Amino acid sequence: MTGRTPRLSRLRRVVPEGRGGRPADARAARPEQARGGKPRRRGTQPKVVALGGGMGLSASLAALRRITGDLTAVVTVADDGGSSGRLRDELGVLPPGDLRKALAALCGDDDWGQTWARVIQHRFQSQGDLHEHAVGNLLIVALWEQLGDHVQALDLVGKLLGAHGRVLPMSAVPLELQALVRGHDPDRPEEVDTVRGQATVALTPGEVQSVHLVPNDPPAVPEAVEAVLDADWVVLGPGSWFSSVIPHLLVPDLLDALVETKARRVLSLNLAPQPGETEGFSPQRHLEVLGRHAPKLALDVVLADEAAVPDRDSLTDAAKRFGAAVELAPVARTDGTPRHDPELLAAAYDRIFRMHGRIGPWR
Repeated sequence: MTGRTPRLSRLRRVVPEGRGGRPADARAARPEQARGGKPRRRGTQPKVVALGGGMGLSASLAALRRITGDLTAVVTVADDGGSSGRLRDELGVLPPGDLRKALAALCGDDDWGQTWARVIQHRFQSQGDLHEHAVGNLLIVALWEQLGDHVQALDLVGKLLGAHGRVLPMSAVPLELQALVRGHDPDRPEEVDTVRGQATVALTPGEVQSVHLVPNDPPAVPEAVEAVLDADWVVLGPGSWFSSVIPHLLVPDLLDALVETKARRVLSLNLAPQPGETEGFSPQRHLEVLGRHAPKLALDVVLADEAAVPDRDSLTDAAKRFGAAVELAPVARTDGTPRHDPELLAAAYDRIFRMHGRIGPWR
């Protein structure tokens, strides 16, 4: 906890109606109980698990650490580019880059936290082998080799940084992301090719049809599964849709936990389509492709920036298929860039947590 209170902002609720005009999600009408029927004690903090990767997950974590001290990040491990890709190829380790970014996002706003956030994000500039390697990547890999335990090493790095939460990989084996892409080769716009590697998928000029992981059915990190099952809230997204968000749904044990958990589930949408990966996607299309990859997944809330939703009725209809209400809130930075403002996003999450199944302030 940073002790800072997020700026409270306007948040508009769009709830799909069931029979007789009542909310389709009757659970939202019982604020005195968490899902699963257990009363929530006044003054306790919610256990929140956030899933994703890259800058999208970092934005979510920077917001969530402002409103709870019981926070766990579950991070995708399919990155194969840059410093992470080089370390993965040379040493056969998990790609550490997205894990490092999550740890940096959990650093506090005091001098200690911000100093360490800068240090682990620092990249060497040289003419040699260290060029563009991030300090945090090297630190994480060194501890993996020293301790022989991914989770223990990341916990130790978090302790060093004073991180406001825990960071876990979604799987303990390096994963390769593969995608079926229509028009990956501009000279063959109607052909569907298999594109390999997260970095390549993220930049494809074609239309991504679906993604899968290699190896198939990868094992989940048990601590990640346990965290999801024990959570009060699970937050999925924002982030690169096919390369950071959907991969969590392709790990069988993790998907089972997301389906079975008694936690409420929030899907946080991106502020704009991502060039290449989701070019031309509407907010509701993001939901449609998510549903194709995980048809059994239910959601409670879909959070979107109100300025990024041109067709609210279509988004409401798409969310209704997941059993979810739509929450619209201004969560973007005011500088015109498609990036989330941590305090505005924190206020939106805080309001959602208050509206959907809890009583009293957790702070």
